[in-house]
Amino acid sequence: MSQKEQDKKFQFALAKENYILLAIGFGIIILGFVLMIGGRSEDPTVFNEEIFSFRRITLAPIVVLFGFLFEIYAIMKKPKTDN
Repeated sequence: MSQKEQDKKFQFALAKENYILLAIGFGIIILGFVLMIGGRSEDPTVFNEEIFSFRRITLAPIVVLFGFLFEIYAIMKKPKTDN
């Protein structure tokens, strides 16, 4: 078996660049979920309007959706070849 065949045998499915992009996308998704946190009321009988803020209803879901789209891009991106 030649050295080139051995190198191909032990390759990962994605390149290092793809894994870095996947980590960034995961961070974006986590950020979106962190933006959704909060709005708790101390008294359960009192309605808290804060749960319907722009940050929780609009911004956070958009950030999470962008994170998932970025993950798809990270998986589909063709890595640069070193040839």
